[in-house]
Amino acid sequence: MAITYTWTVSQTEYETTSGSKGITVLHWRCTAKDGDHSVSSYGTTSHTPDPSSSDFIAYASVTEANAIAWAQAKLDKDATETNLAKGIDNLKNPPTASGTPWAA
Repeated sequence: MAITYTWTVSQTEYETTSGSKGITVLHWRCTAKDGDHSVSSYGTTSHTPDPSSSDFIAYASVTEANAIAWAQAKLDKDATETNLAKGIDNLKNPPTASGTPWAA
């Protein structure tokens, strides 16, 4: 089965004094799922909004897709997904085990 990756942004932090309400922090999560196995990674990214920039998006107009794209641009999306794939593989094929040899 193929691994599916789902990126979400659960929270934002934004400026309240500048009038622009530019987003300064994104709280993101990437969840990888393969059948019954799933793992996730959570983090934050910092941003410096510039209301004078031509690509500035006002807070009320920001979509989750915008926020996800901004977060992914600040981190290594491929490395994040690769690490999650390793986590799935470790669930399917545990690299370690525990027990006592005399109880087997």
